[in-house]
This record gives sequence, C-alpha cells and structure tokens, in this order.
Amino acid sequence: MTSATPGPGRRAALWRWLQPGVGIKRWLLVVFVGLVLLALAGALIIRLIYRDVPADAPLTAVLELVSLQFLPFELRPVALVTLGLLLFLYGSWRLLRVLLEPYQVRDEPLVELLYGKHWRARGPRIVAIGGGTGLSALLRGLKEHTSNITAIVSVADDGGSSGKLRAARGLPPMGDIRNCIAALADAEPQMQRLLQHRFGANGGPEASLDGLQGHAFGNLLIAALAEADGDFEAGVRQANQVLAVRGRVVPAAGRALTLHAELEDGTTVEGQSLISRSSGISRLWISPADVAPNGEALEAIAAAELIVIGPGSLYTSLLPLLLMPRLRAALEVARAPRLYVCNVATQVGETEAYALSDHLAALERHGVMGLIDAVLANDNMGARQPANYPAAPVRPDLSPSGRGRPRIVLSDVVDDELAHHHDPAKLAAAIIDLLEGRRLSSGTAEPRR
Repeated sequence: MTSATPGPGRRAALWRWLQPGVGIKRWLLVVFVGLVLLALAGALIIRLIYRDVPADAPLTAVLELVSLQFLPFELRPVALVTLGLLLFLYGSWRLLRVLLEPYQVRDEPLVELLYGKHWRARGPRIVAIGGGTGLSALLRGLKEHTSNITAIVSVADDGGSSGKLRAARGLPPMGDIRNCIAALADAEPQMQRLLQHRFGANGGPEASLDGLQGHAFGNLLIAALAEADGDFEAGVRQANQVLAVRGRVVPAAGRALTLHAELEDGTTVEGQSLISRSSGISRLWISPADVAPNGEALEAIAAAELIVIGPGSLYTSLLPLLLMPRLRAALEVARAPRLYVCNVATQVGETEAYALSDHLAALERHGVMGLIDAVLANDNMGARQPANYPAAPVRPDLSPSGRGRPRIVLSDVVDDELAHHHDPAKLAAAIIDLLEGRRLSSGTAEPRR
C-alpha cells in the first residue's frame, strides 16, 4: 500500500510554486484577497442569521459548528486561518495542474517549466549569426540560459533537400533554418526527430512517392508555410510560432545567395556545395552583392546585448553573412560586443589544416576582422577523435590576450566524446561567463563609426 501523504519530493515541489521567478505569487495573492473578502461577507451573513435565530432552533447547532464554538475562543481564528490556507494552497496547486497539464510537452515538473520560462525570459538578448551544425549546437546550449535569442541563419546552401526545393520552387535554402528551429524547440528530442526525418531514407514505402524521397520533413513544413503566406520570411516566422521555439530563427535574407570563390591557383568555383569541398580558398564573394537583409535581423542586432558570430563553416556559412553590405553595416555600428567563436575542428576542403590564426587571417583577408571584438577558441586537444576521421582539431596557436583587439579567449568548449563538435553546454557556459564577467569589450557609449 502506498501512502497518500506527499513525500519530500512532492512537498518540495509545492514550495517551489512560491519561490521568486515563477511569476505566480502575485496572482495567488489576488485570489487569496478575493477569498478573504468572500469569507468576511460569509461571516457577516452568519452573524446576522445567528443574531435572529432563537437559541433552541435546529439551525443554532449548525451555526455553532460552522463558527467553531466547540473550540476555545483563542484557537478559533488560528484553526480557521490554518485550514483555509491549506485548502487554498492545495486547491490552487490542483487547479494549476488540471489547467496546464494538457499543454505540458516535457517530462519535467510543471513548476520547473514555469520557473525556467520566467528565468530565461529575463536572460540577455543574444544574436547568433551563422549556419550549419555549429550554430544549432550553440543555440541548444544558449536556450538553457535565455529565451531572448535571435538566430540569423545563412541562406546560401545549394545541396540536398534544400537545393532541390531551391531549384524547383525558387525558395531560399532552409536546411540550416530547420536545424536551428529544432535546436530551439522546447520539445527538442521529439521535434528533432520529426523535423529531421527524411522521406525514403530507410527505404520505406514513402520512398516511392514521386518527388518526396530525400526531402526532410522540416524543409517541406517551412516550404508549405512560406507558400501559404506567399512570403519566405513570413513562412519562417510562422514556423517559429507553430513549433514554439525559445527565441526566434530568421533567415539572413528573403532570397537565396549564390557563393563564388577564387582558389589560390586562380580557379573560380561557384556554389556552396562545391566551395565546401575546395581547398586553398583565397577569396569569396556573393551574388547578388547588394542583397537586402531581413529587417528582423537588423533590428535584433541593434537591440542585442551580445552578438555571437559562429561557430560554423568559415567560407560557406559565416563569411557569406558578413559580406552582405547592410548586415555588415549593422554589425559595424552595433553597441553590443561581438564575439567570434572559432570551430573546434578543421573541415576537409575549405579549412583543411587551418589553425586559429588561419581562421582570423581569412576574416582579415575579406575585410571583416574589424567586426570582431573578441575570439573564443577551444584549448582542449584531448577529446576523442572518431576513427579514420579526416579532419583535425583546430590548434589554438595564438596566446590568450587581455588587451588589444580582438581579445583572444581560450576555453574547453569541445565535446569530450566527439572532437569535431562543440559541446553545447560548455560553449554556452563559456559565452555567458564572458558576458556576465564583463570580460568582453562592450564598445563605446556611442555607435561605432
């Protein structure tokens, strides 16, 4: 037989409802005051009835029981207040569970969800710029610290499902957008599986459906929302709302970008998928060169408390965004400190054999090094590398610096079990520590010129 008495865990959960940050005590107080007024009105009614009822009437016994006449006078208010408070708290707790339980999507106590939501709502306003798996890893970590996140995502991909939809429907690529939405979703593991599901990937019956094989469900969902709204940016905005992400994901532009690169031997390469496999890249440019950025992205940059550039593929995710003229101009005058997060591993092709200094040299070569106030790089070279993995850890060949620009900060931000991925929790903790510790240059009181 199990006891009906709440155990220590349940009693702790009850008190968690009353701790600062849940945002519920003020409304409980309003309800409590209302109930007290109703109780006072009831007491007045009982007093009026009691005054007019004869002493030997049957109703007198009931009134004496209700008014606790069987207790000493001093104990009556104590008993009423104690009983009333216990009933009020228990009834409020049960009511909240009944009202909110249908909307609970995570296997976590409801009070923890509410506390986390209100706590994160007061978190710093962070803008994350980039694409690929690096950006989604960053978002997965940051969403545990703040819900005031804006992810500005590259729209230069031309391969896979995104490339097919780009060619067939004229839509900007949405693969990186899908990954970021999945990373910021509240029900992340379930949403990750749903949005990343590729039709026909396992040879299932859907593989035979014309035109569907190889497409990710998340890409088709965003494409459908964009078509329903008649606008790609509006479709992505709808996807943010439908999937209830913490923060928001915005495409860098409402149209696709095409990448062009010149290699060291003078060869010209076009397209993100080809450039990512090319080594010896000396120069990158985008077309259309004057593409208009998303207005929401510009507003987020202007209001940010911290701007994080990366992690992500240097030439195919980060530089295309930094080379957009109006986006670059917004970063130049931003009041928030601008932190570049270097990749933890090289990429076969575009950054093969690159050290930290090579990544910064590429930014300098493209004239965007002035957009960086500080650099965060990994200094843990002992993470496990998969067998036969062709890439290598990015060597931190620059010493940490406390002065000058940019400031170099080294920290352990790599996944101990996977040397070519950032650890989301480590990375987010390092970034928040830099921001809260005022260890980033925050610019001047006036916009940068």
